[in-house]
Amino acid sequence: MSLPPPDVPDAPDPDCRLPYQVAVFARRISAAAALDRAAFLLLDQLAAGGPANVKTLAAALGVDSSTVTRQAAPLLREHLLTRVPYPADRRAALLALTPLGAGRLAQVHEQRRQLIAELTADWTADERTLFCALLERFNDGLRNQR
Repeated sequence: MSLPPPDVPDAPDPDCRLPYQVAVFARRISAAAALDRAAFLLLDQLAAGGPANVKTLAAALGVDSSTVTRQAAPLLREHLLTRVPYPADRRAALLALTPLGAGRLAQVHEQRRQLIAELTADWTADERTLFCALLERFNDGLRNQR
C-alpha cells in the first residue's frame, strides 16, 4: 500500500477525516484484545514502572485517582493485580502486577503485535516507520495537552 503524495488536490481534508479515523482505530485495537483499553493501560504502566500507589498511577495515566481505584477493582478481583505493602509506610499499599497479570498483558501485546503485522503486511518498511513516527508524534502531542 503506497501513501498518496501529500499535495494531492482532490484528497478529502485530513482535518475532517482524522478524528474519525483515530476513534475507529482506538475502538478496533481495543476490541481485538482480551483486555479493555483502561485495563491494558493500567497493567502496562505497572509493568513498565513497577508497583505504584494510586496517585502515582493516576498522574502517569492522566486520570483521576478515583478512576484508577475504579479500574483497579476488577483487576484485583481477577488476580491480575495485587496490593503490596508500601516500604516507607506499612499502612499504605501499592498496586503491583501479578504473574497472571503479566501473562495476560504479554498475551495482549502479542495479539496487538500480530494484528498490526497483518494490517501492515503489504506496507513497505518505510511506510511502517513513517506511520509509527507520526503516531508517536501524535501521541506525544496528546500527552502534552494534559
